[in-house]
Amino acid sequence: MNFALTFMIVLIVLLLIFSAFFSGSETALTAVSRARILHMRRQGSHRAALVEKLIVTRDKLIGGILLGNNLVNILASSLATSLFLEYFGPSGVVYASLVMTALVVVFAEVLPKTYAIGNPDRMALAVAPLLKVIVAIFAPITLGIQLVVRRTLRLIGAAGKSDDISLSDELRGILALRQKEGDDIKHDRDMLGGLLDLQELEVSAIMVHRTQMNLVQLDAPVQETINMLLNCGNTRLPVWKDEPDNIIGVLHAKDLLKALNEADGDVESIDLRGLCAEPWFVPETTGLRDQLNAFLRRKTHFAIVVDEYGEVQGLITLEDILEEIVGEIADEHDVVIDGVRPLSGGAIKVDGATPIRDLNRAMDWMLPDDQATTVAGLVIHEAQTLPETGQAFTFYGFRFEILKRDRNRITSIRITPVRD
Repeated sequence: MNFALTFMIVLIVLLLIFSAFFSGSETALTAVSRARILHMRRQGSHRAALVEKLIVTRDKLIGGILLGNNLVNILASSLATSLFLEYFGPSGVVYASLVMTALVVVFAEVLPKTYAIGNPDRMALAVAPLLKVIVAIFAPITLGIQLVVRRTLRLIGAAGKSDDISLSDELRGILALRQKEGDDIKHDRDMLGGLLDLQELEVSAIMVHRTQMNLVQLDAPVQETINMLLNCGNTRLPVWKDEPDNIIGVLHAKDLLKALNEADGDVESIDLRGLCAEPWFVPETTGLRDQLNAFLRRKTHFAIVVDEYGEVQGLITLEDILEEIVGEIADEHDVVIDGVRPLSGGAIKVDGATPIRDLNRAMDWMLPDDQATTVAGLVIHEAQTLPETGQAFTFYGFRFEILKRDRNRITSIRITPVRD
């Protein structure tokens, strides 16, 4: 083997190595975690800072990589063709094409990209210094290429804005993908999803509806009020006078206990009106994030929800909002009401007042909650009528059978997934 042949083979191998470098670099810098790189940069990593700068100038980066990759691939193929022509004559073109295609695909494309997909951060940090120099060298050429590309796209009417994907949607997609791939992150996904939903949801979506509120009548015997506080498990109760919609205060169990102690247990001497705090009324259209901030700012945990006419619709507490993020918060005094009960055959029995969001979280379903808050409300909305007991409807991949109705309220529903 003469020197010229050896030199040609070594040069082709070097060009293939450079091709692998460019291919792997492109994949690594596309798949790299920007969050981790930012964290490493803040910890003082110089290479992480280089990676961050390269990612920011994505057009220059991709242009430089593609230019370098195509340059070395074409040069390697040309040298191989020249070499094979010398030894095999005209048929050497076919041999060179087959051999170079195999070498480029296996060693310069699939192998480096497979490694880069599995180790994007490590590879991005490794190639960043050399890529910075290459991108800088090719910058004038890539700038010219970008100008030609943009003008060509504008000429054919294909120059549009890039898809506007919000950070919220991107985070949800990442978590859904991780869970689909087998990672046990349902709890984390629910927590992050609840946090992101604070921006989109209104108070009316998670409030305790007026039909489920525990109320204290101002003129009722104090002993009756004490019994209600003991049985319902709540520490704060709205107090009404004359009619339930006329909320005149909020009674805290701690204030009542203190009054009982000062009165030496004399229940009849306690003035409930004097123990009540001023009620705080909030519109049902208030965003959950705004309401959370308002709770923290006012240093209170309880608010009465009203509609646009000032009519009481329900109540909301700080704990309700926190539960929307972290899931059900229970203590040793909570009364657990099981609104979802499993049945045979994969079916479940659900209370009509069960919130759709709670059901989705418990069962990992995707029932829509934009038109209704509760399961009963969803059935009524889809059926476009008030169903009778025994009626069944199928929508969104589930069969909803009405088990029980109390006057105009659907109180019990059987839900069965419909198998294709």
